[in-house]
Amino acid sequence: MPHQPLIAVTATTKIIGGLPRVRLNAAYTRALAAAGMIPLIVPPLDRGFAEIVERVDGLVLTGGEDVDPSRYGAARHEATDEPHHARDASEIALLTAAHAARLPTLAICRGLQVANVALGGTLVQDIPSERPSSIAHSRSEARAERVHDVRITHGSLLASALGAEALAANSSHHQAVDRAAAGLTVTATAPDGIIEGAEWTGEDGWWMLAVQWHPEELVDTPEPWDRALFATFRDQLAAAPARR
Repeated sequence: MPHQPLIAVTATTKIIGGLPRVRLNAAYTRALAAAGMIPLIVPPLDRGFAEIVERVDGLVLTGGEDVDPSRYGAARHEATDEPHHARDASEIALLTAAHAARLPTLAICRGLQVANVALGGTLVQDIPSERPSSIAHSRSEARAERVHDVRITHGSLLASALGAEALAANSSHHQAVDRAAAGLTVTATAPDGIIEGAEWTGEDGWWMLAVQWHPEELVDTPEPWDRALFATFRDQLAAAPARR
């Protein structure tokens, strides 16, 4: 059987039924498995990040809570959710370890935002009040629907991964990248200018690709773009130099 890459997939915690539980939308694991990868769910932790990175072939940062604005030097907006401090700390540490090890990384929704913060960027805390637009970006009730257009930069890694320079995507967020971190290049935007994708273009050769929409929710649609994104991630893992 061909090698199936092992992917660390970040998760959150939530009180369910009176008990704290590790939680992750199953769409992530289904999309990765369908593309020939084995997902390994990683809850918020306080240690072991370098060891995790050494043992897996790739990292996926997933969607979820708002990132603590103190991590990018901002006061908390009234519309910003209560931070999940343990998750913020864990994902920032994982992203930092992945960068140091040049571990291929795919960041989705919150994943793009937390990666940008970890690398030194800032966020728009509330799109409706800070960047008013005719586009409703917080459409969680339509996770499997393509609700607005996205334009992809010609020649970018993202355009190559998707096989397209224009597509329609779902949208389930009220925050977004504001100032992109040094080394992180914006490669996709919505018609109102909200950042929808970015990739690492620093000189160290790290493969890191990030999107603001939820491709894992769209892999069963007729359009090939989101399946192609996961396939490109898998192929990158196969092409990457052996790390262990």
